[in-house]
Amino acid sequence: PEELRRCLRRLLPPERQAARALRPVLGRLAGVPMPAEALYEATARWDLELAAAEAVLADRHTAVRLVAEPGPAGADAVRAAALGLALRGLRTDLLVANRVLPEDAPADSWLSGPLAQQRKTLEEWRGAHDVRAVAHLGRDPRGTDDLAALDVPGVNADASPVEWPVTDRLAEDGVLVWHIPLPGAVREDLDLIRRGDELVVAAGPFRRVVPLPSVLRRCTVDGAALRDGALAVRFAPDPELWPRGR
Repeated sequence: PEELRRCLRRLLPPERQAARALRPVLGRLAGVPMPAEALYEATARWDLELAAAEAVLADRHTAVRLVAEPGPAGADAVRAAALGLALRGLRTDLLVANRVLPEDAPADSWLSGPLAQQRKTLEEWRGAHDVRAVAHLGRDPRGTDDLAALDVPGVNADASPVEWPVTDRLAEDGVLVWHIPLPGAVREDLDLIRRGDELVVAAGPFRRVVPLPSVLRRCTVDGAALRDGALAVRFAPDPELWPRGR
């Protein structure tokens, strides 16, 4: 939502919308058609709806539950989703392994191949997520009775929000370090751009423009490193902006 709102503001900046009452006059003076009133109204409506969605995503207590079938395709989807959610600062409540096949199938059954893939995927997931397995019903669930039989756990309302802490290492290394959790990120697919008081972070197919914490706005980027699923961005104080005595 925040990226779409940013695009809307570029298409119809607030100052341009403020002049909407002068649209007929400006159209005659400029000699070109001006945006129709319906476009302004649609933009205002979209911005309001996107702002509501953005508020939900920005809430520190918002959690996301992932549901995937344990197999190669599901593993790829979960890795991508976990990275995208982490970049948005969203925590994963838990990962539901859906349609889990029974382990007691005969060794010579056609299920032996899918079961091997299932075991491998579940092992990978359990190393990174709180995994709850939901058994395969042998059919597509229909109605409330089938949904109840799935025994999906409730939402954990006490889970902690995702933190992006800033560590003060001025005394040791002369820098402040901003820690951004990015599980599954690959160094070659990372890109950082400082733009004013914002940091543009690109990780794989995902991109986000993040406002800098106030203390980092008076610093310059001094480097970054990706270790153990976390991006550490180093900031050195700008002598022209940093208070004396620090």
